[in-house]
Amino acid sequence: MEEAIIIEISDRKLLPTIPAIDTVIELAARNHMNELTKPLGALGSLEELVIRLAGITGEVVPDIGRKAMVVFCGDHGVTAEGVSAYPPEVTGLMIHNFCKGGAAVNVLSRNVGAQVKVVDVGSSLRELPDGVVDRKVRYGTANMAVGPAMKRAEAEKAIQIGIEIAKDLKVEGVQLAGVGEMGIGNTTAASAVASAMTGIPAQELVGRGTGIDEATWQQKVEIVCKSLAVNQPDRVDAIDVLAKVGGLEIAAMTGFVLGAASVRLPVVIDGLISTVAAFAAVNLSSDVRQYLFASHLSVEPAHRILLDRIGLESLIDAKMRLGEGSGAVLSFPMFDSAVAIAREMATFADLGL
Repeated sequence: MEEAIIIEISDRKLLPTIPAIDTVIELAARNHMNELTKPLGALGSLEELVIRLAGITGEVVPDIGRKAMVVFCGDHGVTAEGVSAYPPEVTGLMIHNFCKGGAAVNVLSRNVGAQVKVVDVGSSLRELPDGVVDRKVRYGTANMAVGPAMKRAEAEKAIQIGIEIAKDLKVEGVQLAGVGEMGIGNTTAASAVASAMTGIPAQELVGRGTGIDEATWQQKVEIVCKSLAVNQPDRVDAIDVLAKVGGLEIAAMTGFVLGAASVRLPVVIDGLISTVAAFAAVNLSSDVRQYLFASHLSVEPAHRILLDRIGLESLIDAKMRLGEGSGAVLSFPMFDSAVAIAREMATFADLGL
C-alpha cells in the first residue's frame, strides 16, 4: 500500500486531533472471536469488523444500534461542459426527494432502521425543503474547466462544516455513520481530485458516472484534463486540490471523516465520491484510516485504486454506481450480523471444552 502524503497547512486548528485506536480492547475482541465455536478466522470479514469496531469504540462487543446516513449535497459549475447525462437541476429535485423519503438511500435506511440526515453545503436551490440542514457555503461551485471551483477559504469552511456535523452526531448518540452525497457533475470533480492527488492519468480514472455514452465519456476525460491543466492543483496540498477541482460536498465529506475519527465514531464510506473525500482526509491526517470502513466496490475505475491506496477492502461488490450513500447503508446489516455473532455465539468454554 502506498503511504498517504501528509501535509502541513497554514491553520492547523482546522484539523482535529485523531485519538489512537484502543489496541488492548482490539486484542481482547480478537481473542473473544477466536474462542467462538468455529474454526479460527472462519467468518472472515465479519470477524475483522468486530475487532476493528472494538478498537474504535473501546468495547469488546461494540454497540452500534444507532446508525445514521449523512448525505451532503452540492452543485457543480463544470456541468456547463456537458459531462453528465442529467441536467444540474436534478440535484435540487433529489434533495426534495430525500426529504420526502423517496430516494434509494431513504428506502434502504428505513429497511435497516438508520436515520437519514441531508446537509446542503452548496446546492443551487434558493429555498430548501423542510428537513434539510442548511449549511450552504455558496450556490454551487464555479466551472473548474475555466478556473478554480471555489476559494480555498470556502473549501476550508465546507471541511469545518463536515467536522461539526460528525461531532453533532456523536453527541446525539449515533454509533455508526455512513456518508454519501448528491451533486450532478460530482464524478467529474471526484475524478479530477483523484487524478491530481495520485498522479494517475484521467483516462485511467474517469468512469461513466450517471451512465454517459462514449462521446460524453470522452468529453468528460477532456474536461478533467483541461481542469487540471488550468488550475494546476498542488498534489501535496489536499485542500488546494479540493478547492481548485473538487466540490463543496466532497470537502464537507472530507471534514466529516476527520470529525468522526476525532470523536471515535466509525464511518462507512460509499462509492467513488465519498472515497475521494476519505482519501483527502487520510492525506490530511493518516490516523483517520483506522476509523474507515469500505462498504462496496463501485464500477467507477478510480474507486478500487483509491481503496487500495487507503488500505481498505470493500464488503460488497454489487456493481453499483448510484451514490447517495446507498452502498454504505446496504452494508449496515453486515455490521449488525458481525456484532450479533460476537454477542450471541457460544464459545468452546460454553460447551465444556
